[in-house]
Amino acid sequence: MTDGVLDLPPLEPAAGRRMEQTIAAVRSAVDDGRMTPGVKYSVYQLAEALGISRTPVREALLQLEQVGLIRFEQRQGFRILLPDPKEIADIFAVRLSLEIPAVRRVAAQPTPGLCKRLDDEMAALRAAAHSGDESLFAHHDQLLHDAVLEAADNARARAIISSLRETTRLLGASTADRTRSLFDIDAEHRPIVSAIVDRDAPRAEAALRDHLVSTGRLLVAQAVRDQQADADPDSIWFCATAHLLG
Repeated sequence: MTDGVLDLPPLEPAAGRRMEQTIAAVRSAVDDGRMTPGVKYSVYQLAEALGISRTPVREALLQLEQVGLIRFEQRQGFRILLPDPKEIADIFAVRLSLEIPAVRRVAAQPTPGLCKRLDDEMAALRAAAHSGDESLFAHHDQLLHDAVLEAADNARARAIISSLRETTRLLGASTADRTRSLFDIDAEHRPIVSAIVDRDAPRAEAALRDHLVSTGRLLVAQAVRDQQADADPDSIWFCATAHLLG
């Protein structure tokens, strides 16, 4: 029934929610080549390899299907898909639309509490970069962006960005250690926080735009390379964001 052979270690007992563990296990297996895009696997096969019941495995795969990482097929089969470059460009177009106005509003009159929170997150980012902990770094990266959106007091925009970042995470779209280091990403955040603390809204807006454009373009180009697609990353990016960036 299946084309692929799975050689995955069983999940550790009582180490967290089984669904989240399964998502992490699949992402790790895709990243290191133990699960191959295009190859057909089965829910039963994955559950057996991980040493857990099929229910959390199905729940995890449903989440991964929603973001486009897998496609279900007949008889409990599924295939791994590579991130779509256009989808990534569209995600960053939405982020630019929502996060730029938010940082402009916040930087015009930041509160002492927000400045302290941003400084704390920057310290946590730098510590995670020094330890090489990409997962912890991504967590504090998310918290830093979320702090700005929370301060802008737009709950709907905050929820949308949170969902889009989760989609990006589940797709495994990350530039860390592929096209830039954790220290490079950390350095892109510092001008944003500095401008907010200095109450310089135009500078904060420009710094965040530079960061989002840099990240988005790298991820689109990375997705094109991974798919070995006959596509121009610059054209994909331009089509998605031209109305925002001019």
